[in-house]
Amino acid sequence: MDLTKVTDFVKEQLKNEKTGHDFYHGQRVAHLASKMYLQDNPDAHEDSRVVAIIQTAGYLHDTIDEKICADPDQVLAHIKELLPKVGFTSLEVKDILFTMQHMSFSANIEHHYQLPVSGEYVQDADRIESLGAIGIARAFTYGGAHGNVIYDPRIKPQKLVSHDQYREHTETTINHFYEKLFQLADLMNTAGGKKEAQKRTEFMRDYVKEFMTEWNV
Repeated sequence: MDLTKVTDFVKEQLKNEKTGHDFYHGQRVAHLASKMYLQDNPDAHEDSRVVAIIQTAGYLHDTIDEKICADPDQVLAHIKELLPKVGFTSLEVKDILFTMQHMSFSANIEHHYQLPVSGEYVQDADRIESLGAIGIARAFTYGGAHGNVIYDPRIKPQKLVSHDQYREHTETTINHFYEKLFQLADLMNTAGGKKEAQKRTEFMRDYVKEFMTEWNV
């Protein structure tokens, strides 16, 4: 299936994005999610439609993210018109949209949504993108863009219990590692996701340990 219409749409929607949620992030999510799916399901290589569903949700997921999208409902309406033109059936469109609307970390703080299998791989890949070397770079890019300080020992990490608290509480970038990023490995759905998340989390923990050592010189 040709996803050119999808990728062109994402490039246009995210052309001004500078907080780590740009087209290349979506591209990496799409590629990593489909790679993990095929590794975990070696007999599925001929099922190109599942891979297309995974890649499409991966590319599109941040185009309706409330953090960076002024009108998610309007963008969602455009996507609903776009996907049948790409060649997706009504049921496939339903799966893609459900994944996009229910995969975020914030949407699952108070209630865990059960995603379709395709969505589980997209969710894992998106969370893996928050880990490791790229995850560190994205954390500081996002924090800087939103005026968060790098670290302040007077501001303690909080236990996140609701969507509104997550969006509105006073945060530092280093606290974000403790409040969210270090928790993600335990939230992975898939075998491939769990393995990659553990590896990247170890790298990230070493980074934060070194950061705190240098801070406390």
